[in-house]
Amino acid sequence: MSSTVAVALGYTLIPVAAAVVGALLAIFRRPGPVLTSAVQHFAAGVVFAAAAGEILPDILDEGGVMPTLIGGFAGIAAMLLVGQLEKIAKGPVGLLTTVGVDLLIDGLVLGIAFAAGASAGILLTAALTLEVLFLGVSTAIGLGEEMSSRLKAVLATVAVVLLMPVGVLLSAPVAFAEPAVKAGLFAFGLIALLYLVTEELLVEAHEQAEDRPWVTALFFIGFLVLILLQEAVG
Repeated sequence: MSSTVAVALGYTLIPVAAAVVGALLAIFRRPGPVLTSAVQHFAAGVVFAAAAGEILPDILDEGGVMPTLIGGFAGIAAMLLVGQLEKIAKGPVGLLTTVGVDLLIDGLVLGIAFAAGASAGILLTAALTLEVLFLGVSTAIGLGEEMSSRLKAVLATVAVVLLMPVGVLLSAPVAFAEPAVKAGLFAFGLIALLYLVTEELLVEAHEQAEDRPWVTALFFIGFLVLILLQEAVG
């Protein structure tokens, strides 16, 4: 195992812990729709900034039109498949499957980000922690409606969250890949992050509560916060 993957695995424990907290929060004190929408807007801005400020420059640095196109279209295909899976999945097994695929891809993208650089990985960890926190909330709530025991719903959520470190392990070859291959993988990661922002976080945020100006503003505040962190980290 490379040192990059080991570091990424260590940082993965942060969003994993956030998901566990989210699952427990959903069972014992579910957050209100306005708060949920606000945090999801903020998280979307943070993820978007991480994609634009960290992953995109690495694609441009690695170069290669064909690798970028191949990786990008692979990302598009994967995200469309995830979207279709979310539509047809039913019951606890379906919910756990879609959430598991999401988390596996999140872990893969996080590993790719650490391969791009420590600062990229750390900043993306912060972004994904917010996303996974509320993914834990929504998963536990969904399972709680289907299962007889709240404890079982929490344990099932915790179990599926462990797929995120598995995704990091799947990214291990990136550290040793040729520049052209890295460019393709970075393009895949970029598409995955953009899908997370546009088709998951913001869509779910708008479903939670009616738009309010201060809630909408949190998207841009999240974006600016990560940009400032990028400047501070250097």
